[in-house]
Amino acid sequence: MRQIVLDTETTGLSWDRGNRVVEIGCVELVERRPTGRTFQRYLNPEREFEPGAQEVTGLTWDFLADKPKFAEVADEFLAFIDGAELVIHNAAFDVGFIDYELSRLGPHYGRLHLRCRVEDSLALARQRYPGQRNSLDALCRRLGVDCSHRQLHGALLDAQLLTEAYLALTSGQSELGFASAAQIVQVTVAAIGAETLAAQRPRVAVSNEEAVAHETRLESLRKKAAVCVWDLIDL
Repeated sequence: MRQIVLDTETTGLSWDRGNRVVEIGCVELVERRPTGRTFQRYLNPEREFEPGAQEVTGLTWDFLADKPKFAEVADEFLAFIDGAELVIHNAAFDVGFIDYELSRLGPHYGRLHLRCRVEDSLALARQRYPGQRNSLDALCRRLGVDCSHRQLHGALLDAQLLTEAYLALTSGQSELGFASAAQIVQVTVAAIGAETLAAQRPRVAVSNEEAVAHETRLESLRKKAAVCVWDLIDL
């Protein structure tokens, strides 16, 4: 079985407000074993970030301005994922954004569900750990996946972490006599070069005042709605 663990970064939380994908990251598994093949592209979103979204990824408009547009990488991306089962944490978010990007290219590109089966690892985590936080960070901590180097969100980095967490969450890997999920993903990360990836990513410093204002706003949202969508950014 061929699976693609996929993650995206975007200019905001809602594609229906015109937000766009700024990074796609994919890790290939065959028979639950990482093959070393990955797909990663930074993308020019052709628009600015929504307030707050830029700080999550550390990406800037200046960094993305000379990157390819989604239309320029769409065929390569679709060729990489075609026919595979996609493993995505909070799949509705990423699928919604990618389907929106495909819709901008014309009806002949179709939608992801016509090309791939989608496995939502968030739904799996909620079944196994009901009533608990199941963001990617929380899941990694619970399953013993080292995510200490994850200072900012990045599509490929998050796909690598999700690969490790998914294999641990769904077991089976050690039962078949293979190396542990942690060992496999660490080899994959090493092959790509974690330091190289980190060096490519611009960083945005957030002042103490901005951090306090942000947390105050989140607390207000939690009181009003019980659940704050921003708490799910770790997905």
